[in-house]
Amino acid sequence: MGGRGRSALETARPGPIEMITMASGCGGAASRRSFSVVRIGRFVRQWEASRETGLDSAVVFWEDVCAMRWIPASVCVLAVAGALAQDVPAGVVSAFEPGAVWRDDHGVHVNAHGGGILYEQGMYYWYGEHKVAGAAGNYAQVGVHCYSSRDLLNWRDEGIALAVSDDPESPIARGCILERPKVVKCPATGKYVMWFHLELKGKGYSSALSGVAVADGPTGPFRFMRAGRINPGKWPLNLPEEEQRVELSPVMPVLTRSAYREGDDRLAFLRRDWAGGQMARDMTIFVDDDGTAYHIYASEENSTLHIAELTTDYTAHTGRYVRLFPGRFHEAPAICKRGGRYYMVTSGCTGWAPNAARSMVADAMLGEWRELGNPCVGEGAERTFGAQGTFILPVQGRPDTYIFMADAWRPANAIDGRYVWLPLQFTEDGALRLEMCKSWTLDDD
Repeated sequence: MGGRGRSALETARPGPIEMITMASGCGGAASRRSFSVVRIGRFVRQWEASRETGLDSAVVFWEDVCAMRWIPASVCVLAVAGALAQDVPAGVVSAFEPGAVWRDDHGVHVNAHGGGILYEQGMYYWYGEHKVAGAAGNYAQVGVHCYSSRDLLNWRDEGIALAVSDDPESPIARGCILERPKVVKCPATGKYVMWFHLELKGKGYSSALSGVAVADGPTGPFRFMRAGRINPGKWPLNLPEEEQRVELSPVMPVLTRSAYREGDDRLAFLRRDWAGGQMARDMTIFVDDDGTAYHIYASEENSTLHIAELTTDYTAHTGRYVRLFPGRFHEAPAICKRGGRYYMVTSGCTGWAPNAARSMVADAMLGEWRELGNPCVGEGAERTFGAQGTFILPVQGRPDTYIFMADAWRPANAIDGRYVWLPLQFTEDGALRLEMCKSWTLDDD
């Protein structure tokens, strides 16, 4: 497949499924070139257009897509099935429609789940988990997808920013669990740094690792650096010195649900993991006004939140961290700063099923946090309108304007997960407020 192969394809002109199967490497080692599942929807549309125009635009596109890693045929077929099912001409999006299909510049539903936003020089970059059709989409088959936009409504597909590996020994081997990627730009190095929750392939949710990758530009490609537990051999700043002893927790609690039983030792998991590093699952990254970056994550078997300071290059931890709300079982943290105070929205721990959101506030990132209650009001408030938070976005150029970004998960068909973006309001008494809107714009009162 070194060249376009125009004459052969013009003669046979296979359909899109056949072409994808060929590109995926089923023809043998010589054809194990690459195919970007990210662009399958575009590929199908170009192939269809070529039948109408007589132009072999699919073949022209072939050379463009043969620059990324090989993807198994089974994954390609799953992805193209989703693309065919959702593919319609792209149009201009004029309003946020929470829970609706959100089409990119190619008319394909945006594929950036559990994501976050980076703003730079007038452009927003949306990073999220790329999912494929069916339950297989709950595992990382492709990687982290990136989109760009100037208005937060109309998104350009920038492709895969971080690809999973075909090396079965890699921590990010295809089939691992790679969730909630967040990207920040480091002012000290000029690099773009991505953090994500990582579970090793075949290990379920027992690994509880944090992965980090870096890139020279916002759209990547990101280079995977490493994955591991957090702050080994370090105690939290807010743990009294007399409790900083591993031997004080000889018995581990047995969790049958997201709650401790009466008499359980709520420091047991922290002490168990002290030497090798703390667990980290659902997570986000926050950069403060002074450039200090923090990693916020669910730890200690999801029972306790941690906030950990990052090094000046944003690629490691300094060893300074605090525990928040031991035994409350928060996950899905999203954070923002307003008026010198820090606000966080989380969820409870009920798997893929939605539950009531929680909110909290603090005067310092590593200080004392206070719970404020469920910020959601109206119908569906007790289930966060069927969604779970992932990020809070301050809108540039619009003072005191914040968007709460959430995902409505569909684990039976992961690619069909929807996005619930809502205006985040602040009440006069300092609380947060979220209300479901069928359709809204940034200009709404």
